[in-house]
Amino acid sequence: MRRTSIAAALFTLAAGCAHAQVPDSTARPDSTATDTVTVPVYGRLNQNDIAIRMRNDEIDLRFVPLDQRLTSLLSQDGATALDRLVDHHRAAIDSAGRDAGVTEPGLALVTFYGLKDGVRFDPQLVTITARGRLLRPLAIVPLSPRFGGGQLDARESAMAIYLYEELLPVWDPFTVSYGTLTSADWSQRLPTLDRERQRLQRGT
Repeated sequence: MRRTSIAAALFTLAAGCAHAQVPDSTARPDSTATDTVTVPVYGRLNQNDIAIRMRNDEIDLRFVPLDQRLTSLLSQDGATALDRLVDHHRAAIDSAGRDAGVTEPGLALVTFYGLKDGVRFDPQLVTITARGRLLRPLAIVPLSPRFGGGQLDARESAMAIYLYEELLPVWDPFTVSYGTLTSADWSQRLPTLDRERQRLQRGT
């Protein structure tokens, strides 16, 4: 699957994601309870603002935390695509979490892109180092037929949702590693994420 087709598939999954509540204008005047309906409130960031990229001569890897604390900062297209992706595969995610003994795993969308023909990749090597701890994937939910084969040709891709033993520390620096590749770029994203979070809290 080409990168453009992956983006299109993710956007196709988008339907709508609610992030805030406002009073229901249709509530009866004599109602003693405050009825609410959800309306979408979105940020201004895009998926690239929360994506970590690593590459060598054979593989290009993209790591995106699937955490509503982050997706709530994204624009409508990016937020709904990622949130609906998780919702679409919720049953498989919950089942994998139960098998691993985790009720609230940290989730990440990991995509491998082949840069050469016959490239081999090992899904289990995508690890996170945070707060002095090494987090290895507890389970993987493949989203692409190619993922199980562990091999890609040039311009092919394989995608999966990774489960880690705890929620990812998205407000703290952490590193992502794949074999000998390591990225500490998350620390550079934190100021942008914090500014957008504060802007949404202010309602500006």
